[in-house]
Amino acid sequence: MQAGIFVYQLFTPNYISSISMNIPTNNSLLLALSILFSIALCSACSTEPDDGDPPIDNTEGPFLNIRFQFDGEQERLDNFGNPSTLPNGHAAQDPVFHKISAHHIELLPNALTLPGYGSVLHTGIETTQAGSAAIDFDQALLVGEDELFVQIPLANISAGDYPYIRVSLSYQEYDIAMRALGFDLTGRVASFLGFNTYISDFNVGNSEAIVVNDDRAQGYWAGFVDYGIGTETLVGQAPEGATTVVNPLFATSPIPAGSCLVTGTFGSPLSIPANASDDIDLVLSLSTNDSFEWVDGNGNGLYDPLEGELPVDMGIRGMVPLVQ
Repeated sequence: MQAGIFVYQLFTPNYISSISMNIPTNNSLLLALSILFSIALCSACSTEPDDGDPPIDNTEGPFLNIRFQFDGEQERLDNFGNPSTLPNGHAAQDPVFHKISAHHIELLPNALTLPGYGSVLHTGIETTQAGSAAIDFDQALLVGEDELFVQIPLANISAGDYPYIRVSLSYQEYDIAMRALGFDLTGRVASFLGFNTYISDFNVGNSEAIVVNDDRAQGYWAGFVDYGIGTETLVGQAPEGATTVVNPLFATSPIPAGSCLVTGTFGSPLSIPANASDDIDLVLSLSTNDSFEWVDGNGNGLYDPLEGELPVDMGIRGMVPLVQ
């Protein structure tokens, strides 16, 4: 595995330096919009969002309870939220997820809301231990499927209707099927998806501790495989800009370049009442439909890393928020 986990980045106004519009260059109207919103978002970086009166500081319920689910049958989307198919010469599989983390969660009141200017529900702990602002992996919240990720008092969320949600995924860990040394094996992959992550040490699967004690940019990954006659742990750094980041609002609400700010649309807007009396349970269903994609050099449809087959995309292929 030479090029590994392709990723996303936390977006807060402090880290926005350029905007990724994902707009075809032959559309002059959308190109003009990209320039307009890039200027607007860069201006926003210099000031804090003004959300009006701050929400009440309340640690009591009722709550908004957020969990993750992984769905290999959910629609597979491209950067613009359109259905996506595999290009010729590529193969893909649905990885089996074990853990995930998100560094930022935000509700959007409309399609024009720029990153950082919605109702922020969660932002993880950061550190400057290695010199630059980074996600503190030691204090990150890692959960499995259907485990409670965060619980936010509804009194702390501005009342209103929210048709969209954005989530900056920061870490994922999953199993993939692979062929190596003539055997069909299962490999465990860990990937750091944030804009920058400070890591002391970590394990992937049954690996020994991988010691870092430094920052790692988005795309840092590690893989572990047990061959039966021995084990191997690999680490690497994926190139920039190689991931799919689903943003159906690309024309009106661009996201930072290299970010993994996945945007989801509610079937009906999420309504936060002014005086809520009951909890709201929110499930973020992530599409893992062929999300691990590689160039299938020998055309056998199997992932053969020892034959030089390289992953080309490991981005989540869409997010559907479900109110339960």
